[in-house]
Formats: sequence, structure tokens, C-alpha cells
Amino acid sequence: MGHVLAIDQGTTSSRAIIFDKNLQISAVAQEEFEQYFPDSGWVEHDPADLLNTTLRTCRQALKTAGLAAGDVCAIGITNQRETTVVWDRATGAPLYNAIVWQDRRTSDICAALKDAGHEPRVSHLTGLLLDPYFSGTKLSWILDNVEGARTRAERGELAFGTVDSWLIWHLTGGERHVTDATNAARTMLYDIRSGQWSREMCDLLNVPMSLLPEVLDCAADFGVTKLDLFGAEIPILGVAGDQQAATIGQACFEPGMMKSTYGTGCFALMNTGDTPVASQNRLLTTIAYQLDGKATYALEGSIFIAGAVVQWLRDGLGIISDARETQDLAQAADPAQNVILVPAFTGLGAPYWNPHCRGAVFGLTRGTGPAEMARAALESVGYQTRDLLEAMQADWGVSRDAALRVDGGMSASNWAMQFLSDILDARVDRPEILETTAVGAAWLAGQRAGIYPDQQAFAKDWALARSFAPDMNDATRQSRYAGWKRAVEAAQAV
Repeated sequence: MGHVLAIDQGTTSSRAIIFDKNLQISAVAQEEFEQYFPDSGWVEHDPADLLNTTLRTCRQALKTAGLAAGDVCAIGITNQRETTVVWDRATGAPLYNAIVWQDRRTSDICAALKDAGHEPRVSHLTGLLLDPYFSGTKLSWILDNVEGARTRAERGELAFGTVDSWLIWHLTGGERHVTDATNAARTMLYDIRSGQWSREMCDLLNVPMSLLPEVLDCAADFGVTKLDLFGAEIPILGVAGDQQAATIGQACFEPGMMKSTYGTGCFALMNTGDTPVASQNRLLTTIAYQLDGKATYALEGSIFIAGAVVQWLRDGLGIISDARETQDLAQAADPAQNVILVPAFTGLGAPYWNPHCRGAVFGLTRGTGPAEMARAALESVGYQTRDLLEAMQADWGVSRDAALRVDGGMSASNWAMQFLSDILDARVDRPEILETTAVGAAWLAGQRAGIYPDQQAFAKDWALARSFAPDMNDATRQSRYAGWKRAVEAAQAV
């Protein structure tokens, strides 16, 4: 009973990671699933794929670790945030595909609400901006565009949830319709100050409140898995959206501490303690975690395309076959060329929030090849991260001496992390365990189960693998960043 199973349900794959009593990884299983793009700017998943890949990877991880379900004392879940699912309460069948956080179909809805002057009130209540990124307008779209959906919702026949809720519903055999405070805070339907669903926001977006799940702390009793799924009932004791789980996994428990996760997108969070800081620079105010009924807040900057730009090099351009090739290509790039890639494939996130912008490349020459494109792709992530940290500096006065803790797949690239340190003019710290999202989910569940230490002891055990210090002269740094800002301005002018 000394093991914890972490479910990490992401945008492009589902993973299951088993941690032992010392929070060390015993086994990992991962499975990708199909992405659907039915129209320009639309991104969907089949909800059955999210569930089935989760179940298969959990079973495979148990098998790899040589464990039975009875050896697992708790499950922790972390998930892609904002992705929206609506299902039938009687059958559990989805009403429509999951609309993914990257999806831009509700741009016009958001623009109309903004033009009507609603954004200041929305930001005050939810900490969010009027952008298609968040779940509320996606839910409203499903109710308005799927035949009979709104009538059925008003009769109480349907349930809404982010991916955590969808998984928990099915893992518990429909016994629990719940979410945690971090996922609720990303829906645009939740009052982050009062800690309750907002009737005002539900009325604004025309969402019946009967659709909504119960909101719990990040460490709580979320239900018990059905016996027939894994061969034994396992309690689900921890849930957090992926970026909040990474914040926990990086032990960013003190105000001012920052982390940046490089997965499909990039998400930088800075702990602001028990105070929800209203951004003046178009960052998000969100809940970092909620424990024992008390919310800890964060400022967040969201970049929609980070690791996904490397996937584009592989799947779209075909210039690499494996993400690891980008580091060698970047090192081989012609230093005389200054190619800038603005990867606005699904719009621009913070601090621009332009859902209509699309990607652009500047500085192409006849000598531009795969190496220069790979370097531009990796550099685009560094530039976008600087955008976020400059906004945080303006909002909260974060010290220039503060280190940025990094994780996620791209953080394994020494070249990318050195460029990040150079362009930020800040230290970048990479932990020994890069799976911080899963670590955060596992710690929440294991601490609730009584096998993992409290916050203070957990933070003390955080281990540094490598620190990157800036090694670029300031004139070069400022010139390169000014070029990026001009490129972003030009991309938005198209």
C-alpha cells in the first residue's frame, strides 16, 4: 500500500506514473491519441480516447511496476485545463467531442461580450480575460449548437466538466460529479474570491448551474474507483490542473516563487500568497492550489504554443523525426541569420490575447534551412517567456534575481534552457525530476493518504539537477528581444 498512481491526462497523450513511498518513479506508461481539427482554429478530442488511454496506461504502469491495484493507496489526477466535456448523466455518453483549450471557435462570442463592456467584471469575478481559451464560452457553444442540448441541460439531464471531472465520473461509475478549485478557476464560471460558482457569470454565458460539478480542495476525497477497472477499489485523493500541479511539484509554496512548464504550451505561474493580484498587464489571476479550505493565488501567463512548435517541425514541416534533434540543429544554425518565428498557430496568449493572429516567420533568406528553423522555434519559447516575466515584474515587482524553476519536455534541452536564461537575464533552475506535474498530483494524493510529508518537508526535498546562468551581453539581449517585439507587432497587423 506504499504506492501512489498519478494520472497525467494531457493534450496529446495520457500518462500513468507510479510513485513509491519515497516519491520516486517506479513505472511510467504513455499513450498518444488523435487530434481533430474540423475547421480552422477548431481543436477537438474524442472524450472516449481520453478515458480509454487513461485506463490502458494505468493498467500498463501497474503491470510494469509488478504491482496489483491493492498495492496502490491513492490516485492523484492532473489534467489539461479548460478542455470542455458535456455528457449524459444517465448513460455517461458524451454529447459532443471535447473542445480543447486551444480551440478558437468562440472568438466572436468573446468579442461581443468585450464590446458590450463585460470584461472588467469578468476579470474581477474570475481573474480571467474574455478569451476562447476558457471553458465557459465552449460550454455555451455546445449548448447552442448541439441539437436539444440546451433543453436537456435545463431539465438537469446533462453534466459539464473539465477533463478531471470526466475521468472521475467514469472512474467512480458515475458516483461522483466533482472537480477541484484549480480546474474550476479556469472555467470563467467560478468566483475565485468567494470560492463558489458565480450565478452572475452563469447568467452572462447562459449556462444552467445544474450542469456544474461540486468543487473540492486539491487534496480531498474525490471518490473510489470501480472494482472492475483495476481489480481493487482505489481512492482518488488529489486533483489539480496541470499547471497548478506543476507549481506544487516544483514546491513553489512561497510568495514570489515562479515556475514555467514547457509542454504543448508554456505556462508560467508566480505564487502571490493569499492575495489575488489583479494584473494590469493582461496576465491571469488564478488559484495556485487550495488546501484545508484556503486558496493560495497566482499570477499566470499562458503561451499556447511551446512544445507544439517542435511537433510542427516534425509533423508539419517534416524537418525532424524526433524532438531531440532540435538541439543539435539549433547549435548548427548559421549565427549570421536572424530568423524569428512567431508561433501563433492558435492565436497569441498572454500578454497579447489575440485569438485571430496566426503564425509568421521573419528574416528568411535563401540560406535558411532546417537548422535555422529549429533554432527559431526554440528561441520563440524563450521570447514568449520573457513577455510573461516582464508582465509579472510590472504587476508584482518580482525580483530580477529570482530564479525561474522549469519543467516539462522542452526543459530537457540544454540549448533551449541556456537561451531562456540568456534572454531573461535570470537564473533558470531545472529539478532532478522533470515530471513535476505528476509529482504534484502524486504528492497531493499521497499526503492526503498519510504516506508523504507536509508542505515544508516536501519543499525541503526539492532537488536541483542543473542551473543555467545568463551568458549573453546586454546589448545583444535587448537587440534580439526588440526584434521579437517587432515581429509580434507585424504578425498581428496581417
